[in-house]
Amino acid sequence: MNNEPLRPDPDRLLEQTAAPHRGKLKVFFGACAGVGKTWAMLAEAQRLRAQGLDIVVGVVETHGRKDTAAMLEGLAVLPLKRQAYRGRHISEFDLDAALARRPALILMDELAHSNAPGSRHPKRWQDIEELLEAGIDVFTTVNVQHLESLNDVVSGVTGIQVRETVPDPFFDAADDVVLVDLPPDDLRQRLKEGKVYIAGQAERAIEHFFRKGNLIALRELALRRTADRVDEQMRAWRGHPGEEKVWHTRDAILLCIGHNTGSEKLVRAAARLASRLGSVWHAVYVETPALHRLPEKKRRAILSALRLAQELGAETATLSDPAEEKAVVRYAREHNLGKIILGRPASRRWWRRETFADRLARIAPDLDQVLVALDEPPARTINNAPDNRSFKDKWRVQIQGCVVAAALCAVITLIAMQWLMAFDAANLVMLYLLGVVVVALFYGRWPSVVATVINVVSFDLFFIAPRGTLAVSDVQYLLTFAVMLTVGLVIGNLTAGVRYQARVARYREQRTRHLYEMSKALAVGRSPQDIAATSEQFIASTFHARSQVLLPDDNGKLQPLTHPQGMTPWDDAIAQWSFDKGLPAGAGTDTLPGVPYQILPLKSGEKTYGLVVVEPGNLRQLMIPEQQRLLETFTLLVANALSG
Repeated sequence: MNNEPLRPDPDRLLEQTAAPHRGKLKVFFGACAGVGKTWAMLAEAQRLRAQGLDIVVGVVETHGRKDTAAMLEGLAVLPLKRQAYRGRHISEFDLDAALARRPALILMDELAHSNAPGSRHPKRWQDIEELLEAGIDVFTTVNVQHLESLNDVVSGVTGIQVRETVPDPFFDAADDVVLVDLPPDDLRQRLKEGKVYIAGQAERAIEHFFRKGNLIALRELALRRTADRVDEQMRAWRGHPGEEKVWHTRDAILLCIGHNTGSEKLVRAAARLASRLGSVWHAVYVETPALHRLPEKKRRAILSALRLAQELGAETATLSDPAEEKAVVRYAREHNLGKIILGRPASRRWWRRETFADRLARIAPDLDQVLVALDEPPARTINNAPDNRSFKDKWRVQIQGCVVAAALCAVITLIAMQWLMAFDAANLVMLYLLGVVVVALFYGRWPSVVATVINVVSFDLFFIAPRGTLAVSDVQYLLTFAVMLTVGLVIGNLTAGVRYQARVARYREQRTRHLYEMSKALAVGRSPQDIAATSEQFIASTFHARSQVLLPDDNGKLQPLTHPQGMTPWDDAIAQWSFDKGLPAGAGTDTLPGVPYQILPLKSGEKTYGLVVVEPGNLRQLMIPEQQRLLETFTLLVANALSG
């Protein structure tokens, strides 16, 4: 056996090196036949031919139009291939001849055309795909009714089912789309003059497909489809470095949901404005370290507002950032949202010189602001049974942190008195500040404030003459105390902020990992029982919650697939209602909010495949908006697995 290492084939390497780049596709797009797509394509080809480009006409349908046929003058025409089919000879595009000829540009009219049986590809767009792969540029034409995603819409408007369609991804992948537009009255006049169809066909077309109402609707579809494509191009371009400003090319709204009461009023105002402007809109809530400790009632109100915005058509998101205004501006620039809707509280705190709107205007003067007055009515309580366990746990941690702060300050003072009395006072201050950092790192902001105050008092009592009293013999130490207190508070706040950011980053990493692992596990599951077991396993590990998947039987009655122990019995009538309506019920919703569980529909698209009942150990933790969004993503993954 020859043990020499395999050497690459030089001819193969040369062949790979010489492999052509992919050709470019230019689509001349219109509302319907007769708007001038073929003429525009030929005019562009003649302009390029005059510049010396090698151009070949693959297929061009003139339909007997003399002006269109005249535009072919001077262009090389590839002979069509004749194929026998059911005793007849049909002329079709000769793909092999085009590949052998290898022009720089080839013209292929009627993108949606179906090839004759026996051709290499059933569709012309597949021929064009092969030409592009060979490195040949292609010009082609297509009408809006031939796009697959709009086929049913056009059929509903015109009453005519178009059978020849083009996949939207192929159209979207075009390098350039040129909209060829003509007003309906001008197009109907061209029909009457016989410039689109021959006389008999034109009269029938005017009475049926080319009715003015149809033409207006088709024109709107073509304009919207082109505008959507341009919008995608603009989004892609704005992703380039240096393109950070919002471009006011369209009305796009960003709603900022705060923790003040009246958020639902704010959501409805944003929805009305978006409907009036015909614009897209987003709703975001920024969770800062201060807002992370909101009481249960306000958290539920925020979650309710986000859900309402989603129901009214908004794209919702929960952001995490210590600086709320920076997070909002960053999101607005990323999504090119030029109008920011904010709530204006009825009362303003006297110590707040600068409102959130002021800070937003200062760092982003290019963004428009719309202020909606909030009358701040008494907030409606969604759940009358607060989670007392989490309340006690929170204060237990805070009290424990304050005790640790006092103990750590006592230890530092004892060490300094025993072994560091000869040290300069500035060095002792550094030791006390180190204690503040340790407390802030493990217990957060308020214990670090307590540690700072105790440190200043201890430093004065035990190390500044006269010792044992809060009096000072040297006035300069008053400045030392002030600086020590200020620096301690700043360091404590910064350390607590870093701790919060680390917790957020850790949570996001866990969320991404759980989503990946769950999607991978669901892809392996084959039966509904496997899918249910997988979902219950991941819900338990991610949310520390028991769960159960319910699927309808042959009679439409919901049946559990597994039987976990210890779950609270759910209301069958409410579960059936949730399944029939495709809406959530239970804790955190407007339907049966007092129960300790949530009922979530397993919904994919417009179809509901079943339900999942989730009962967490800590209900308040599950009510965090970000946790709710993660749980909804889990249910979507399960629904998609069941639909497959």
